[in-house]
Amino acid sequence: MEPISARAMIEAAAVSAALPDPNRPMVERRKRLSPAALAVANLKVPRAYSPVVITGLVRLADFVLIAGVGIALYLGYVARRDGVQWEYIAAILAMTLTTLISFQAADLYEVQVFRRSLKQMTRMISAWTFVFLLFIGASFFAKLGGEVSRVWLLSFFLLGLAVLVVERLILRNLVRHWARQGRLDRRTIIVGADENGEKLIRALNEQQDDDSDIRVLGVFDDRNDSRSLDTCAGSPKLGKIDDILEFARRTRVDLVLFALPISAETRILQMLNKLWVLPVDIRLSAHTNKLRFRPRAYSYVGNVPTLDVFEAPITDWDQVMKQLFDRVVGGLILLAVAPIMALVALAVKLDSPGPVLFRQKRFGFNNERIDVFKFRSMYHHQADPTASKVVTKNDPRVTRVGKFIRRTSLDELPQLFNVVFKGNLSLVGPRPHAVQMKLQSRLFDEAVDGYFARHRVKPGITGWAQINGWRGEIDNEEKIQKRVEFDLYYIENWSVLFDLYILLKTPWALLKGENAY
Repeated sequence: MEPISARAMIEAAAVSAALPDPNRPMVERRKRLSPAALAVANLKVPRAYSPVVITGLVRLADFVLIAGVGIALYLGYVARRDGVQWEYIAAILAMTLTTLISFQAADLYEVQVFRRSLKQMTRMISAWTFVFLLFIGASFFAKLGGEVSRVWLLSFFLLGLAVLVVERLILRNLVRHWARQGRLDRRTIIVGADENGEKLIRALNEQQDDDSDIRVLGVFDDRNDSRSLDTCAGSPKLGKIDDILEFARRTRVDLVLFALPISAETRILQMLNKLWVLPVDIRLSAHTNKLRFRPRAYSYVGNVPTLDVFEAPITDWDQVMKQLFDRVVGGLILLAVAPIMALVALAVKLDSPGPVLFRQKRFGFNNERIDVFKFRSMYHHQADPTASKVVTKNDPRVTRVGKFIRRTSLDELPQLFNVVFKGNLSLVGPRPHAVQMKLQSRLFDEAVDGYFARHRVKPGITGWAQINGWRGEIDNEEKIQKRVEFDLYYIENWSVLFDLYILLKTPWALLKGENAY
C-alpha cells in the first residue's frame, strides 16, 4: 500500500467520525472534574498570541524600518544635492525585499529565534551584509558603481544594521515577557495514559528548554486497569475522555495529542466522535508507529511527527481579519442605524413599562455563557432571560411593539454593542441560542448530535442559516438540524468575502419576515 493512501484512509476515517451518530450518548451539560483537573483548569490563563501573526508583524516592521532608513538617508543627503531620482527609491525597495527574503532563508522569522540574542544577531548581520555585497556586485556589473553615493551606501549599511539590532533586542525582551506570561505556550493534553503516553511526553520533554512552546497540562484515559497510569512521565492523569470537553471549556487548550497507536483505529474514532466539537487542533502522534509515511505527510510538534486530524477554525491572520471586519464594519453600521435604534428605544419605552434593553444568557464561543443585548420585546414581568419557553405565533407575552421588532429583527440591533465594544459576538456567525432553549422538552444539544460544534467559532448577529430561511421559531427537529448543518458549512468555508455576502443578503432575508414571531 502506498504511504499516501494509508494516510488518506486515516483522514477519511477521522472525517467519518465527525458525522452525527444517532446512537452516540448525549453529552452532559456540566460535568464534575477531578480535583487534579480542577486545579489546572482554575489557574488564570492569559489569552494566547499567534506566532504566525507575530512573525508577520515582524516582517512588516523590518520592511518599514529598512525602507524608512534608506529613503530618509537618501532624501537627507543625496536628493538635496542631486535632486530626487526614482531609480534610487526603486533600488532601496528592492534591497528591502531582498533583505526580507534573506532573513527568511536564514530562519530569522521564527518565534523561537526571537528569544535568542547571539544566534539571532549573527544570522541577521550575515544576511544584512550579504544583501549589500549583492547590491555592490550588481552595481559593478551594471556599470553603475560611479553613480551610487558611497557615503549613502555606507550610512545605510551601518544605520540600518543599528536600527535592526535595536529592534531585535526590543523584540527579544517582548517575546521573553510573553513566554513568561504563557501567551506563547501551546497548552497540550495527551490522550492515552500508558506506555505510549509516557514515551510521547518524554519525547516532548526532551526538547523542553527556553525555546519550546509545548506545555503538557495532563493526560486523559478511559481505562481504569493496570494499563492506565496515574502519572505519565511526571504529567498527572486528569480524567476520562468525556472530561476533556468540560476541561477545555474551563481553561485554554490549544492541542489534543493522541498517544495511541494508529492500529487502535476503533478506539481513536470513538474518541474523535466526542472531541471534534472543540475549537482545538487534534493530532495523532506517530512517534511510536512502525508504519512510516512520506515526510510531507507529517506535521511536527517540536521533533515529534504527528498526523493532523482536525484543525481549529479561523485562527492566526484569519482571526485578525475577522476581528477587524467586525470592529470596523460593525462600528460603521452602528453609526448608520443609531437613529433607528433611538426610535425603537422610544417606541419600546412608550409601549409598556420596563427597561428598554434586555439582557439574555446565550452560548458564546466554546460554550462560554455571554450576555447578549436586545431591545425588550416582552412585557417586563413576563421576561424569560433563559428562553426556557419558545416564543410562538401570537404569544401573549410579546408587546405590540415587540411583535414588529421581532418580525423585522430590529430587536437584535443592540447586539452591535456586543460586536463593537464587548467583542463576544461577530457580525456574521452561528446565531447564539439561549442556554435553556428547548425542542419538545429536550435541550438543543440533546436533540441534535454535534450541536456544540457550531460553537467552535464566535457567534454572530446574522449567519448563513438565517439568510437561507432557518431563523425564528424552532418547533421541529428539522429546523434545528438545518441550522446546525448550515452553521457547520459556514465554519468550514469561512472567508471575509463570505461574511460580506451574508451581511449584504441579510436585509433581503429580514424583509421576508418568515418564521419570526
